[in-house]
Amino acid sequence: MKITHLPYKKILVIGCNGFIGSHLYSYFRNKNIEVIGADINSLNNQTFLLNKDLSNLKDLLNLYSFDLCINASGSATVSYSIQNEKDDFLLNYKNVEKILDAIKIYQANCKFINLSSAAVYGNPASLPINENAITNPISPYGKHKLLSEQLLLNRASNEGQATLSLRIFSVYGNGLKKQLFWDIYQKTLTSDVLNLYGTGFETRDFIHIEDLMLALQKIIFHAHFDGSAINVASGMESTINLAAHTLIKHLKPDTAIEFSGLQNSTDPNYWKADISKLKGMGFLPGISLEEGLKKYAQWLKELN
Repeated sequence: MKITHLPYKKILVIGCNGFIGSHLYSYFRNKNIEVIGADINSLNNQTFLLNKDLSNLKDLLNLYSFDLCINASGSATVSYSIQNEKDDFLLNYKNVEKILDAIKIYQANCKFINLSSAAVYGNPASLPINENAITNPISPYGKHKLLSEQLLLNRASNEGQATLSLRIFSVYGNGLKKQLFWDIYQKTLTSDVLNLYGTGFETRDFIHIEDLMLALQKIIFHAHFDGSAINVASGMESTINLAAHTLIKHLKPDTAIEFSGLQNSTDPNYWKADISKLKGMGFLPGISLEEGLKKYAQWLKELN
């Protein structure tokens, strides 16, 4: 279905070859919107190859006139940020600053969305978490995402740049090759008994990648680009135990799951988002965890 009356003629997706970025690129192209993808890795000749320091971003901005830039690049895992804190800072904060600077100089009217993370909340004092909750990140990844949010708010408030941060919770779906569900899949290849970290009672707010795309569509239509942050999630809380067993049911039913009981200090205990702000833009999640993990399991089976 073609999107009509879209207030954007051309969209730039930075990080177009990553999990979320690749879905963004395909989603908007399938809606007959002109999309340009850029990444430091070129998987095809349609990708604008960026230098790792983004020094040639100005060349891209001089080639095309963009109405919207979505930054889906950067480090995407807590574990990487712990092992490579300096690099994570460069990827999740300094590169955001470079993109904003380039937009300001070469395309001042281009709006900017940065993909942030629920990691900025850390361990919330209460659930569900709304956007006004105290931010208290417990990992370098969360701290750097919060710094980028503060940068966007500062640019919007003091310099008039049209910016927006999206606090994405636990997104999953076809193409995901990291984090909990990918780890479970990898372990099923070598064992019939899976040992997972934690107690299993920890909770997450899972959102399927297709619902994330729908949310992005609603946001670019209705959000005010005032530097604020928006929760992007399903608004539903699920235990890790339930999620793991649901995936295994569709992937390798005879597999047993055990939890070590050990917990990382950089992993939050419980997450459930308040998505009232997003619902106010017309978003409702359409894919249940059961349905989403069934789709993901089928995709995983097709990899073999």
